[in-house]
Amino acid sequence: MRIAGRSSDLSKIQVYTVADAVRAAAPDAEILLQFRESLGDKMQHDPLWAMPEKGVFTEDFAEDLRAGKTDLVVHSWKDLPTARRPGTRVAATLPRADVRDVLLMRRDRWREVRPGDPVSILSSSPRRAYNLAPFLAWALPVRDLRIEFAPVRGNVTTRIRKLVEGEHHGLVVAKAALDRLLGSSAPEFAATREELRRSLERCLWMVLPARENPTGAGQGALAIEIAEDCDPAIAALVGSLNHETTYREASREREILAAHGGGCHQKIGVTVRSRTYGTVVSLRGLTESGEILERFELEAARKAPRATPENIWPAEPKQDDWMTREPVAVGSPDGDAALWIARAEALPPEWALDEARIVWTAGPKSWERLAERGVWVNGCAEGLGEGEAPAADLLANRPIRWVKLTHDRSEAESGMEKLATYRLVSLHAPADLSRYTHFYWSSGSRFLEAVERQPELLDRWHACGPGNTWKILRERLGGDERLDLWLSHADWMKGILS
Repeated sequence: MRIAGRSSDLSKIQVYTVADAVRAAAPDAEILLQFRESLGDKMQHDPLWAMPEKGVFTEDFAEDLRAGKTDLVVHSWKDLPTARRPGTRVAATLPRADVRDVLLMRRDRWREVRPGDPVSILSSSPRRAYNLAPFLAWALPVRDLRIEFAPVRGNVTTRIRKLVEGEHHGLVVAKAALDRLLGSSAPEFAATREELRRSLERCLWMVLPARENPTGAGQGALAIEIAEDCDPAIAALVGSLNHETTYREASREREILAAHGGGCHQKIGVTVRSRTYGTVVSLRGLTESGEILERFELEAARKAPRATPENIWPAEPKQDDWMTREPVAVGSPDGDAALWIARAEALPPEWALDEARIVWTAGPKSWERLAERGVWVNGCAEGLGEGEAPAADLLANRPIRWVKLTHDRSEAESGMEKLATYRLVSLHAPADLSRYTHFYWSSGSRFLEAVERQPELLDRWHACGPGNTWKILRERLGGDERLDLWLSHADWMKGILS
């Protein structure tokens, strides 16, 4: 079995990963690996978006498949054209790596930045430039910055080298690429790992949320391409390797992108993520016809019947807030503990955080409020709950110990420690809610207090977002037969009234 791929370190790691999967499925298989440059690798002076051909990193390999010169090719799926190629097909993919992008910011250059300054970010992607300019304007902890993007080419190691040796402030790369390079234990890539580690020590890093920065279609997924007329035994073996969830997600992303023209020249990002509670779709960008795309929604089965305005509560998000928050005097966790912050108020204002402290937030609103306080935030759970793993150990170069900053009634999940930095205090008893039939809860604590005083509410229709609140409601309701998930109060209002 001849397995081909590009000759960069990252591509070799991807090919080795597929070869290992083949060996596990067919221990007696004889495997020959073939590596060479693609046409796109040779066109180093052209920006990606300006290249005249779709699939410049993959088309010549497809020709080898059609000519019978190789049996399968391993690609980064995002490099494939969205239109199906004649004579070949993607027969399988392996479990997806982290789909998100990462911003690397040189520490020395960042320390020089002042409000109103230009900040130069290396990236040749129109998608990244369009979506990240407004995001970084509020996510970076210095106000009124002028975000500028500069083109960069080369493999991941080359691009990072251009960052640390040049005059630019930052660089955006796919996290999957960094994770694969840093996570490979093969001696062949030891020098690359060491160089990357030295470079990362000079940088701050930020995992960019797919909610605000949807990625390239298929990013993080490997496409295993074969010829349509290949040996049936090879086709069957490759098909047995397929990870159905990843295949479905990447295919859906490519279909969405293709509906808007397709190609890396587009200012469009799309990410589809399968979760136990439904499918989360992020779409953001600008089409060539000038249509603005902005979508972040949960596709899930709904149980509640349609409501009328007089039957829903709360009509406004803050209407359900009859509690106040009292600070608890606690010190900052010792050592290198990372902070998972449930809401911006959970970070005591007197705590001084240095650059080495890793900070994660529950969602973008808390991120923005902490950035306004001058805090460098490394990433967030995008409002999807603690089950969204930061997956940042490789970037941090250590196993991360997470401490959740929250209130006294909350619990910590996913192996995190809990540190209560404030307590919830009821200002008054909940209002009489008995006349309402449909409820959206932004807090599990408020739900528990409401149903304790008014047990009849348990027989109504309830909704909330993913995470701890969902867990609390499911437990108290005895299941989810009367519980729907929405990503926001606004989505729930729109959906339940339509």
